[in-house]
Amino acid sequence: MNTQSQSQSSVSIADIVKQIFSVILVVSGIAGFYYFSADHASFKEVALLYRVLALVIIFAVVLGMLLTTELGRSVWGFALESRQEVRKVVWPTRDETVRTTLLVFAMVFLVGLMLWVLDMFLFWGVRFLTGQGG
Repeated sequence: MNTQSQSQSSVSIADIVKQIFSVILVVSGIAGFYYFSADHASFKEVALLYRVLALVIIFAVVLGMLLTTELGRSVWGFALESRQEVRKVVWPTRDETVRTTLLVFAMVFLVGLMLWVLDMFLFWGVRFLTGQGG
């Protein structure tokens, strides 16, 4: 009984620290991106390329750090399993897709036409009942 409760332990402190630090890094990276684009006397506008590169590097570091946590490993495993499941899907052929799309367009047109005719008769009936008809 005690063995089961230890195997189902909660998230480790190291994982929590990594997740908090990653959020701080992302927020500071985005803040730095906008801070260095502003007009300050101490520096001219930093080139957009350098700001984007710095942001991409920060995001890559954060992603790498998050993948070392238990949550990150489980999300990565889920993504890999999802990719395998997508490969098992039997996709329709181009001919089936075109036929289905044309059928949907035809049905939308027919239903729209029926609703327009119904609306026209209801409008005529309301005008007749209220005495506004000519």
